[in-house]
Amino acid sequence: MSKDKTPSYVHQNKGSLGKRVTNAVTSWLMVLPAVAFLIAFVVYPAVNMAIMSLFYSNATKPYKKFIGLDNYNTLFFVKKDFYNALGNTAYYTAGALVSIIVFSVLLAQWMFRSRKLNNVAQTVFFTPHLVAGVSAGFIWSWLLSSQSYGLFNTVLTSLGLPAVRWLDDSSTAMISIIMMNTWKNIGYYALIILSSMKSIPTEIYEAARLDNASSFKIFFRITLPMISPQLFLLLITITTGSFKVFDSVRIMTNGGPGDSTRVLSMYIYDYAFQRNNTLGYACSAGMIMMIIMIVLTVFDFAFVEKKVHYQ
Repeated sequence: MSKDKTPSYVHQNKGSLGKRVTNAVTSWLMVLPAVAFLIAFVVYPAVNMAIMSLFYSNATKPYKKFIGLDNYNTLFFVKKDFYNALGNTAYYTAGALVSIIVFSVLLAQWMFRSRKLNNVAQTVFFTPHLVAGVSAGFIWSWLLSSQSYGLFNTVLTSLGLPAVRWLDDSSTAMISIIMMNTWKNIGYYALIILSSMKSIPTEIYEAARLDNASSFKIFFRITLPMISPQLFLLLITITTGSFKVFDSVRIMTNGGPGDSTRVLSMYIYDYAFQRNNTLGYACSAGMIMMIIMIVLTVFDFAFVEKKVHYQ
């Protein structure tokens, strides 16, 4: 009987190689649905939008006539309403970003203490996040209405204060939309921050109290640096989400009064579906919005992330 004179380490290498191949194939099969979803609903639409931005087209004939970069020339140098929509989007993004993060941190700090009320409070504050954006828009349109049934103005007039034209005045319309979206989202983000606060080792707080550190110093020197990864996550998600705001603006003001609340998403929708032969122009505006979001995200990861304290 012949004996196998192949060294044992060769068999081991063959076995380990087969195992690595199996693990690699299994890993790719596990992520394949996510990759397919990403290609179908993110990569393909983005590439198709970039191509359509080079055409004079409509919804029925997206490749009607090739015009090169004329849509971008019209966007930047002919039509001035694009800059107004861009400014409104920047205003909304800055306002929503500051208000949601500030109030979420304050709310999380308030719920951080052990109270019996906190369990109920967490549920109550999280509930608005479950409300559909369209429904929330209708609710706040009623609350902020200038008519006699508007709750906010009813309270103001009962206190002897003048009524405010919340949604009918260009100086307050965008602020009203920011208020609504802040109310809708702070409960969700506050719970994220609260969970990160509870993960901070108690020994750090105990050592700070032994050094007679004030609550102010503990919050700014310990709590904020320790929850900075979560705050950075909020910065990215709120910024990208603010650029895509549509339903609340559509329901509450429909871009008015005038064009004071007409954001980029509404601007793109208007030219894509409400006007004739401007689908390519809308795609060019969509490409600019996508590039702005990419630049802001890269900037955050390149510069802001350096301030993040990872444990």
